Amino acid sequence: MENYQNLVEKAYEIVLIYGPKVLLAIIVLFVGLWLINRATRVSRKVMEARQVNVSLIGFVTSLTNIGLKALLLISVAGMVGIQTTSFIAVLGAAGLAIGLALQGTLANFAGGVMILIFKPYKVGDLIKAQGHLGVVKEVHIFVTILLSPESKTIIIPNGAISNGDITNYTTEGKIRVDLTFGISYNANIKQAKEALMSILTSHPKVLTDPAPFVGVSALADSSVNLAVRPYAKPQDYWAVYFDVYESGKEALDNAGISIPFPQMDVHLMDKS
Repeated sequence: MENYQNLVEKAYEIVLIYGPKVLLAIIVLFVGLWLINRATRVSRKVMEARQVNVSLIGFVTSLTNIGLKALLLISVAGMVGIQTTSFIAVLGAAGLAIGLALQGTLANFAGGVMILIFKPYKVGDLIKAQGHLGVVKEVHIFVTILLSPESKTIIIPNGAISNGDITNYTTEGKIRVDLTFGISYNANIKQAKEALMSILTSHPKVLTDPAPFVGVSALADSSVNLAVRPYAKPQDYWAVYFDVYESGKEALDNAGISIPFPQMDVHLMDKS
């Protein structure tokens, strides 16, 4: 009977000591879970309103949700009286080891997040990055996939792209096509310029704003070089490039203007 009373007294003491802590911990747990779910939904709506990539939204919200819940559980355990110092130290050491092992992958992930948030390019843009030129086919968390003009698939880590130079040819909606025609020194420059300009002004894919330009760019060894500078939409770049070269050659031929080939004068001296 005495043992039973001692047990009851100890149980009563435990309830008095830990009861309020447990009750408070339970309240904090439920309120914290509600706040975390609420914050996750709000952050998702904000990212959707800003048109953040769908894959990034799901990844970030889930990562944030798990991280906040882990912190909440550690806090609740501390409120009950459980020693969490060692547990936090173990988690920190494990996180450091994983971070060092996956630093390249984490750099690519961070780069992917920055790309998807700030959008220096998007799917369909013509860009040049890490020495590669191509149309953006896909943007993932870790890599960006380009399609080169030769129809080659190029996979570039996002960490390298985000830390390097990016040239986006699509942002302005127009791109300059740089062409060079060499004509003979005996040719009429004005006539050659008019022949080439007529090709540019009549081409359906050459833009009128900015206006195309033709001018002398260099006096080379065997020719007078004319710089031909039409503007086109990025998706029409190669069509304009090849069409103007072909049509320009025909226009110069019809005008009687020759395109010289490299020449060298050799003088023979008679030493006899």
